[in-house]
Amino acid sequence: MPNLLWLQGGACSGNTMSFLNAEEPSACDLVTDFGINILWHPSLGMELGDNLKRLLQSCVSGETPLDIFVFEGSVVNAPNGTGEWNRFAGHPMKDWVAALSKVATFVVALGDCATWGGIPATAPNPTDSQGLQFLKRAHGGFLGADFKAKSGLPVINIPGCPCHPDWVTQILVGVATGNAGAITLDEFQRPSTFFTSFTQTGCTRNMHFAYKVSATEFGQRKGCLFYDLGCRGPMTHSPCNRILWNRQSSKTRAGMPCLGCTEPEFPFFELEPGTVFKTQTVMGVPKDLPAGVNQAGYIKLTGAAKAAAPQWAEEDIFVP
Repeated sequence: MPNLLWLQGGACSGNTMSFLNAEEPSACDLVTDFGINILWHPSLGMELGDNLKRLLQSCVSGETPLDIFVFEGSVVNAPNGTGEWNRFAGHPMKDWVAALSKVATFVVALGDCATWGGIPATAPNPTDSQGLQFLKRAHGGFLGADFKAKSGLPVINIPGCPCHPDWVTQILVGVATGNAGAITLDEFQRPSTFFTSFTQTGCTRNMHFAYKVSATEFGQRKGCLFYDLGCRGPMTHSPCNRILWNRQSSKTRAGMPCLGCTEPEFPFFELEPGTVFKTQTVMGVPKDLPAGVNQAGYIKLTGAAKAAAPQWAEEDIFVP
């Protein structure tokens, strides 16, 4: 029975809340169907105070084998590298992270804060926060670029703000059942099975994207959200329109632009007013173009597409 320990650093608990809503498999299934022994979790763990401290020390010493170490939230280093702003069970959380990572067979970072530093690491980053093995796009982070868990794998990054619950449980099942060899990672150590395609894959607005028909307001059922409302779906690696949230929908299906929350640079534009839900352009051409498209190609493609747009592309096709 593999042991799993889940700790939380500088975070909002969003990934914990997401995890508890997992369906395929559910958080309960991890225990009952796949035999994962959850030693401690911020919302499920029972041990507190000295009992919790003894549990953590038992993992660090090797008395209690630690198969999977899951970390949610950024690693807080302030003030002055002490990490005293984020204490847990008698010690700075960063000290527990360093010690537990050394003895864990697998280390899994959940959410943008744990993977890239996320919102806490956005300038001016007063908490001096980092992700476990990245700070935004820079490889290294708290554990260093050369870190490998006992399995030989680096930190397995599952980004998102929050990450989809089924991404979490499916990867944990793969690790716990001995199928970790089937988990291939991309250059940012994200599982390729989830992060090879783009958010745009499966988007119900792809026909509007093709004909350059733009949505002008949030919640509209017609029109692409990329041209005016800042949607980053064509540049963001995620399966949000393939593995739907709550098995029902996604941001773009609900008429809201993708914010690119699985990419290392999130949050983009440092959350400045007027920049988040607006496509940044230069002479009418978006500053950030879909992956693999250059400026000249974009101008030719969109000009031809707009001229060829059929009337039905301008209509709300969901009206009965």
